[in-house]
Amino acid sequence: MTDGIDEAAHARWARGYGRIRHQRATRDRVRGMAEHLAAAGDRGDGVPLWDLLAAADRVASAAMWLAVHETYARRVYLDGRPLAADDFKPSPEGHTGGVLNMIPAYVGYMAINAATGITRSWLMGQGHCVAAIDSVNLLLGNLSPAHADRYDVSDKGLTRYVSDFYSYRIGDDGRPASPLGSHVNPHTAGGLIEGGYLGFAELQYVHMALPGERLVTFLSDGAFEEQRGSDWAPRWWRAEDSGIVTPIMIANGRRIDQRTTMSQEGGVRWFAEHQRLNRFDPITFDGRDPAAFVWAIWEMEQRLGAAVAELRAGRERYPIRLPYGIAVAPKGAGFYGEGTNLAHNLPLGANPHVDPEAAKRFNVHARTLRVPVEELRASAEVFQHHDVSGRPRERDHPLAVRNVRLNVVPDVTFRPVPDERRDPAGWTRSSPMTAIDETFLAAVRANPDLRPRVGNPDEMKSNRMVETLAALHFRVTAPEEGVPESIGGAVITALNEEAVACAALGNKGGINIIVTYEAFGAKMHGALRQEIVFADEQNAAGRPSGWLSVPLVLTSHAWENAKNERSHQDPAMAEAMLGEPSDVSRVLFPPDRNTAAVLIQAVYRTRGQI
Repeated sequence: MTDGIDEAAHARWARGYGRIRHQRATRDRVRGMAEHLAAAGDRGDGVPLWDLLAAADRVASAAMWLAVHETYARRVYLDGRPLAADDFKPSPEGHTGGVLNMIPAYVGYMAINAATGITRSWLMGQGHCVAAIDSVNLLLGNLSPAHADRYDVSDKGLTRYVSDFYSYRIGDDGRPASPLGSHVNPHTAGGLIEGGYLGFAELQYVHMALPGERLVTFLSDGAFEEQRGSDWAPRWWRAEDSGIVTPIMIANGRRIDQRTTMSQEGGVRWFAEHQRLNRFDPITFDGRDPAAFVWAIWEMEQRLGAAVAELRAGRERYPIRLPYGIAVAPKGAGFYGEGTNLAHNLPLGANPHVDPEAAKRFNVHARTLRVPVEELRASAEVFQHHDVSGRPRERDHPLAVRNVRLNVVPDVTFRPVPDERRDPAGWTRSSPMTAIDETFLAAVRANPDLRPRVGNPDEMKSNRMVETLAALHFRVTAPEEGVPESIGGAVITALNEEAVACAALGNKGGINIIVTYEAFGAKMHGALRQEIVFADEQNAAGRPSGWLSVPLVLTSHAWENAKNERSHQDPAMAEAMLGEPSDVSRVLFPPDRNTAAVLIQAVYRTRGQI
């Protein structure tokens, strides 16, 4: 033992396992982290760090072995025997390359939780990589009830697991018979969003964690070119009302058929400089190694804490440099075809069910990932000590168990409705938007424990949200005198409809409203539909969403707006929402001020609806 380091245990981990190798830079970084944790007396779940990291290597390797079976095999044998032609699926499916890249990331997330005794929340933008999450959760017993009832670590349980993947079977109730999905769904333990639309996790994560919470977000280099707006995250993060966020891009350099734009522009070095220009603090590391993710998450949290200390000492100002991890790995690292276009989904290049050469490739390369079953069970046991630190299991992380209600429901202020026979002149005029403004602000003031967010793509005043703006302010980094702006403002404004909608959608621990011209609502549709689909599936699974419902208020309608020509006359959003499940997607047309006030109050007495 040297400097508190168990050298024998350290050497066992440093040797790596199977296809997992630890680069010199990673070994040095992790050793520095270990010394810091030891000096601070941080024992996490009570498992020695090097034993934990060695176990993480084995769990990651086994999960990769299981994931390639999920794509190609219809039978699993824990003894590792070669698969015969009939053991393979006639029609293999899966986003195999992305899954293989996500497995070390998610195992690293599990390991840093155990190393520090803190259960962080997690979010994954690449919903099509769900097999990575499900496979690791299965091996570690971190399962939702539907998965726990159906799968276990046995030949029978794993065979059922891989057979359910992309099975398309329908049950007697008309719903999918398998709780596995092609994307994250409510049966994915700890899942928050479907992730079918790349880019919305990038827009939501900075608005998700409340003070005292920590969130690890896994992002896509493909989403970087698909959805703009993620560059603004440092503009929105505030130590005063935000939890710790650690965004990590999985930089594997390929979309489906070709290289990403980032790769074509100059790769990771170019991207890191791009992030620096946008007030991020980029950290590049080995995306093939679970321990590298452990160190990266820990290092990012340390850097963010140091930046906040500088801010409070008056030596830093907003936007502070937000740490941003860049995990570099070839697509599909660890298996045949890594780094090629084929690695995106079916890396073998042929179907092993009918092609003997492809079957041989599978067996040879899967063998390098297999972990003997007793060694796997011992490694999985290392991750089962949540009770030592008294933390929840990762399936129950803070963002996954939101349960938000108004503590106080303020009364609605009505305009009097006169008796026309007695008082024909008693009518008064008031915009329905004024009622929405007043009723929303009353709910915010009556519930100061709920963090407010207003998604605003352009004009608050012309939309008559005057009192809300005066009280909550635009969120900016350099307030202009005489303008309703402040560092801690709750009104998120940007000329990007998806970004401001996601500010409200991400704030699931608070109270939210989105207001926009009707024509601009159509640009929000993809983000809102992702929420509607996920909430609808949660209802079907018997675990309804716990976040306060979110009103999307459309103004400047087709029938009242002649000045801006047909470009601003677009009722598509309301029409699209009418096509979604009506218990989740509620489309309401208040005819007057009093009705609008009642409806806004009613929104915040419900949950899980748009």
